[in-house]
Amino acid sequence: MNEPVQRARPVAKRAGSAARKEPTRTNDPERTQANILEVAEAEFGEKGLAGARIDEIAAATNTSKRMIYYYFGSKEGLYLAVLEEAYRRVRDVEAELHLQDLEPEEALRRLVAFTFDHHLHHESYIRLVMSENIHRGEYLAQSPRIQELNVPAIAAIKNLYERGVKAGIFRRGLNPIDIHASISALSFFNVSNRHTFGLIFKLDMTSPAYIAERRENVVEMIVRFVRKG
Repeated sequence: MNEPVQRARPVAKRAGSAARKEPTRTNDPERTQANILEVAEAEFGEKGLAGARIDEIAAATNTSKRMIYYYFGSKEGLYLAVLEEAYRRVRDVEAELHLQDLEPEEALRRLVAFTFDHHLHHESYIRLVMSENIHRGEYLAQSPRIQELNVPAIAAIKNLYERGVKAGIFRRGLNPIDIHASISALSFFNVSNRHTFGLIFKLDMTSPAYIAERRENVVEMIVRFVRKG
């Protein structure tokens, strides 16, 4: 479990006789891998690394353990690939927000609202991040991609923040990574702690009314934190 995980084999580089010997049941390996990752995200999110079963993932994707191990090397390799894919998806969508085309405060509001909505609708992502924190980041630490995947997120915040400071809208002296942490924390909690927090305080944290109010409050808290004066 503590050995470096094996990386997924990139399908684009397979050719010739080697490709004909691959243990695949489809002529679309990329689609097969994408399907495995999608099902594995739900399995790992629900049961964690220790509880997830490759047999279950294979059955749900109409593949085999052999094929999964061929693509991802090991259970831990698949788990890391799932983590990387989950981060990649959220960063890709963030890039489509075109924050650079908006006024600084509007850009910040859109980013916070997007983060809140993404977390709300992707509970498997939240559970994966929680699981990896239980492992103290052991598997993400082995990823050569994870830092690269998150650079654009911080760059986007840095850009909109600096534009806001220059325009006299945002106060000086804030760290873009800290702004990112605050946005993530407020959005994350609403999903990660909904069961315990809701039970203790007798709240239905899944009701549309609660979610709408909480979303508005989270956006406003971040904007007021960053805004000058």
